[in-house]
Amino acid sequence: MRSKNRFQEIPAGWKFLITVVLLYLFVAVFDFDFARIAFLQFAETFFKVVKILLFVFGFMFIVNLFVKTETIQKHLGKDSGAKGWFYAIAGSIFVSGPPYVLFPFLGELKKQGVKDSLLVAFLNNRNVNPTFLPVMIFYFGTAFSVIVSIYVLLFSFINGWIMGKLLDGKAD
Repeated sequence: MRSKNRFQEIPAGWKFLITVVLLYLFVAVFDFDFARIAFLQFAETFFKVVKILLFVFGFMFIVNLFVKTETIQKHLGKDSGAKGWFYAIAGSIFVSGPPYVLFPFLGELKKQGVKDSLLVAFLNNRNVNPTFLPVMIFYFGTAFSVIVSIYVLLFSFINGWIMGKLLDGKAD
């Protein structure tokens, strides 16, 4: 009975790590080259992600060092109004990157008082990006690309407003 309690006390992250290591060892018994290649690909991906996350956490540290919570709340908090919507939508258009890079940063902004509705608008607009526009126009044409971009911008506002209403009990 004691060993069952001890296993339950192990954090989920460690359980996952132990399971993955055991799976690699199991596969290595049957096909060592396959396990070695899989591990090397994992290590390569892991170090790419770690480099990016170190950059993000460094950026978050600098933001926390120089930008006061009051400033963030003023521009993106409850009373930010149209200015907050503008910053959220414009910021999402010009900030690009994979979600695992943006989520820690946005989570930190949320802790500092950014409205949920603005975070929703930011996340909705990630695909309206100046770097994607030429490629979209090449494959889908100018009219399609412009109309889709306008729809994404419009619906990001609507989705943000709805989420603000659901999460805060009132719309911004």
